[in-house]
Amino acid sequence: MTGNIWTTVRRRALPGPWGRRDVVRELAVSLALGALTTLLSAIGSGNPLRLTAVGLAASTLYALRRGLPGVALAGAAALAGALGGFLPLLAVTSWSAGYRITRARTLTAAFLAAFGLNAAASVWHDGDELPATALLGVTVAGYLLVAVLPAVLGRYRAQRRTLLTTLQERNDQLLRERAMIAHQARLRERQRIAQDMHDSLGHQLALIAVHTGALEVDRGLTGPQREGVAVLRQAAVTAMRELREVVGLLREDSEAVEAAGGVDAVERLTDASRAAGTAVELHRSGEVRPLAAATGHAAYRIVQEALTNAHKHAPTAPISVALRFEPDALLVEVVNGPGPSAAPAVSGGQGLTGLRERARLLGGMVHTGPTADGGYRLAGVLPYDGTGRPPADDPDLPDAPPQPSAGLRRSPAIGCAAVVAVVVLAVLGLVVWGGVTFFRSLDHATLPTSVYDSLQVGQSEAEVRGKLPPGSDFLTKGYRDSGPAVPPGASCSWFMSGEQSSEFNSDYVDRLCFRDGVLIEKLHYRAKV
Repeated sequence: MTGNIWTTVRRRALPGPWGRRDVVRELAVSLALGALTTLLSAIGSGNPLRLTAVGLAASTLYALRRGLPGVALAGAAALAGALGGFLPLLAVTSWSAGYRITRARTLTAAFLAAFGLNAAASVWHDGDELPATALLGVTVAGYLLVAVLPAVLGRYRAQRRTLLTTLQERNDQLLRERAMIAHQARLRERQRIAQDMHDSLGHQLALIAVHTGALEVDRGLTGPQREGVAVLRQAAVTAMRELREVVGLLREDSEAVEAAGGVDAVERLTDASRAAGTAVELHRSGEVRPLAAATGHAAYRIVQEALTNAHKHAPTAPISVALRFEPDALLVEVVNGPGPSAAPAVSGGQGLTGLRERARLLGGMVHTGPTADGGYRLAGVLPYDGTGRPPADDPDLPDAPPQPSAGLRRSPAIGCAAVVAVVVLAVLGLVVWGGVTFFRSLDHATLPTSVYDSLQVGQSEAEVRGKLPPGSDFLTKGYRDSGPAVPPGASCSWFMSGEQSSEFNSDYVDRLCFRDGVLIEKLHYRAKV
């Protein structure tokens, strides 16, 4: 039972996985941070036991930052409030807490609790040496700089990493989905190609079967000739039946296959578009060549898809259809003008994917893109022989995947930059406030030379104090142990003298001592700083 509890605690405090490189890095940084904390703490005290405890505490809190970031932050904040050597550790644990604590409420509560511990430790350690306002300003400014600012940077790093991971996963998903859609489009196009070949090749096989059947009953044939014709007719019938079976396997039962025409049927498409009110021009050029059935069907499909897209995206734009018989290939080009509004260009969807697949199987290619005047052009190059090349197992995708949505493009740097700006402005405000407070305290602690010279021993304390500045224990506390001994039973006040010292490490001090409501001593001397 104890072993299970210890294992659970260890896994919670030191979560894995732990590779060899991770262990070496953690040990190296832990020892380095412990040594730095010990070195900084040794400035105020050289007690070996105390310094050893400081180093162990720093190394332990650093190790706990991965599994227990809130605990490590609280411990580092409390120790940093009493010992300045823990400030580097506070910065590291704050960054880790901002990086690892994902819930905003939990993170805010952890930093508020850590600030309370830090402030309490500061009051306990420096409460007698600094005024309350000065201590509060120093504590808040130091905590904002050393704790809050690293935490904001750590949270920005975590959000950026999460965003990049999400975008990568979304991009991978889009690529997979796009590959599936493109694959389905290619399959459908191959099914249409198979149906087209069935229509043309099946017709020829049927003619062969009919003619051989007629020859089989011809009285002028000899017996061996009649048997040969019968074998030929049976082969044609068998080939036609097998062709139907293969095409039936390729074609989806639920999909109605549209009969495709050839180049001669392109004019029917343009006539139908004119009947719908669109200005369509058909141009033919070059020497007409005999085309393979698949090539003619591909040309028909290119014109059909281009007209469909033009009607969809630029319904009132004029359209030009060109069939150019080049020496080695048929060039099919359809160009439409710009639409009446800023309509989106024809996208490379499933229709265009199917056209590319059909042209690729024939050894040709399909090109799409906008024109200079804002229209759109769809062109295909189709070889006359139509032999093509074997299809690849995994062809590349024709188009780039869609761009991420606007919500995902929004960078977390905007929010983090706003928080950093608030922190910097707050620190600058505290610095300005601290500077004003310091110079005011300096003015309150300085006794002008003219006032000091006007004071006379034997004057009443009330009259003397009426001429004195408010004073500042924060700036004059170090002078109490300097100078001659205080007269017995006297109550003294120390002030910085209005006379400037020429030495950097010393100041002129004015001491006024009172007893029984009377000024009994005024003393002007030099004190070491």
